[in-house]
Amino acid sequence: MQSASFVVARSGITGLIGPNGAGKSTMINLIAGSTRAQSGSVFFVGENITGLAPHQIARKGLVRTFQKANLFSRMTVLENLLAGVVSMKGDSFADALLGKWRWQRSESGFVDEARELLARFSMNRYEDTYAGELSGGEKRMVELMRGMMAHPKMLILDEPMAGVNQTRAREIGGYLCELADDGLTILVVEHEMAFIEQVCNHVIVMAQGSVLAEGTMAELRESKAVIDAYLS
Repeated sequence: MQSASFVVARSGITGLIGPNGAGKSTMINLIAGSTRAQSGSVFFVGENITGLAPHQIARKGLVRTFQKANLFSRMTVLENLLAGVVSMKGDSFADALLGKWRWQRSESGFVDEARELLARFSMNRYEDTYAGELSGGEKRMVELMRGMMAHPKMLILDEPMAGVNQTRAREIGGYLCELADDGLTILVVEHEMAFIEQVCNHVIVMAQGSVLAEGTMAELRESKAVIDAYLS
């Protein structure tokens, strides 16, 4: 990773694109605390979060998803959502395995919140479905909802369209735009340019570990450097 600095605007959707090996995954790993920075700093809402562990960063309101949907396949959709509550008392994998009936007794507010999300994302019929039985697009929806259960100020999505068909992609894009309109800050790493064009207010292009250009997709399509590096 070379010198790569950028700002993600609040209450909008920023895209992070670039060819394979550009440094996108390294960048979001640095931001989310999965990789330690050897130099430079990461600031989140004015606070230096460089060197904090991922769970500490998540508790500050910066939550991420992964390229491969990271769900508990033998837990129901509702249980997966409840596992995303970073402030839940005694939250641990062992507690998660105790299941929704314990959560309903001790954390009924979280259960109600999870069900509201399921209804908002038109996924309430899957409440008792095991995550391992879902399609790729449905798993992405659950992962997004689980991230929202943590009440994030900022959500980082790592290739959310991987394994998702075009219809579901447009649906997810619509939900992301609604969340941004509600004030959520979103950073999306994605190769699907149609999706980036659909949802992103601003796009950052990386190449060879550095930021090559920034702007709208319309502006970037006019950049020879961007075309040569990525869009050609």
